[in-house]
Amino acid sequence: MTTATETERPAPQIARAARLFEDLRSRTLDPPGVTRATYGTGEDVAHGLVGDWARELELETTTDFAGNLYMTLPGRDRDAPRIMIGSHLDSVPHGGNFDGAAGVVAGMAALHRLRHLDRRPAQDLTVMAIRAEETCWFSTHYAGSRMAFGLLPPESLDQCRRIDTARSLAQHMAEAGFDVAAVRDGARHLDPNRIRAFIEPHIEQGPALVGAGHPLGIVTGIRGNLRYKHCRVDGAYGHAGAVPRRQRRDAVFAAVAFADTLERHWLDRERAGTDFVCTVGEFFTDPSQHTMTKISGEVRFTMDIRSEKNEVLLETDATLRQAARRIGEERGVTFDLGSYTNAEPAIMDPGLRRHLHRHADRLGLSWMDISSGAGHDCATFANQGVPSAMIFIRNDHGSHNPDEAMEIDDFAQCCRLLDALLDELG
Repeated sequence: MTTATETERPAPQIARAARLFEDLRSRTLDPPGVTRATYGTGEDVAHGLVGDWARELELETTTDFAGNLYMTLPGRDRDAPRIMIGSHLDSVPHGGNFDGAAGVVAGMAALHRLRHLDRRPAQDLTVMAIRAEETCWFSTHYAGSRMAFGLLPPESLDQCRRIDTARSLAQHMAEAGFDVAAVRDGARHLDPNRIRAFIEPHIEQGPALVGAGHPLGIVTGIRGNLRYKHCRVDGAYGHAGAVPRRQRRDAVFAAVAFADTLERHWLDRERAGTDFVCTVGEFFTDPSQHTMTKISGEVRFTMDIRSEKNEVLLETDATLRQAARRIGEERGVTFDLGSYTNAEPAIMDPGLRRHLHRHADRLGLSWMDISSGAGHDCATFANQGVPSAMIFIRNDHGSHNPDEAMEIDDFAQCCRLLDALLDELG
């Protein structure tokens, strides 16, 4: 992370934000990156550091039954629907310092500025530090924000187990002192009708802004996804030299043919101008059975398929299941794609996007429209009917790795844009 030059003295809120980024890194360092495990020590440390800044600013602070932290600058009309800014503070294991945290810190910088100007907003402004966004820890998406709205299926509390401890989400939450019974009962801390807007600044997690030379992106939508965790192909094991091609039931070649069909489907979507990406993240034979001289009789793989349109995702599922039947018949194997999880896409509010476009141009900021390929808590808010927006900040070297490299000057430009939007909204 770079700092402003000596001749460019940063605004007080930006200087405070830079110190917080350094504190977050040093306090949650887990070489080669940082680790802020969901309902673990690192996430707790991050919430404590952000809470310290809230107390410095004399903000109202509350915590809900899931451990989400709310830091509020009271508005002139306390009964009006509030504006919320936020993101998550957990990280992947050995991840980068800015994923999620940049959004919470940007929100706190906005409240710091208003305190410094002694300006009271029209309605409450709340920064939300969200728990449990990273899917990797408990294999469930947006857990913290979904719990805040009473949306987490109660069975997830016992079925979802943390990857490093094998203990359930309910056990970790109870150990941290949070109210598992309230989550199990579907209690709701947030009412979408009481939220005027939700804004989530976030680092970009891909290379688009770096490649285009823009420090900021204004997000059009968050791609939904289908995730298949337990795909398999069953054929028959055989001798590599003794079985003729036409008599083979080769699971590897069948799985490769299926993966080729998936990529061809992607190319068709690309030519049609449809938002679509797909990934085969795992692809393996049985290590207790495979050898160089053996035809593989079993392959397992995963798929992650994403689009801004849920109908595209569901049409793709139908296409792939038809392809699996065809390839299976041709090659004498059986495909089982299993079930999938479906996180629905979230389209950002057109009105908020227009405001962001106008203010970015007025301020002379360099920006581009961009789709979010990664999931974010903002999708939970948008799909509850809350007008929502995201601002992406340029970040070199991608995300979910120790080499995240957001420049503080780019972060400051995001803060300028966020400030302008909040000033307009009141």
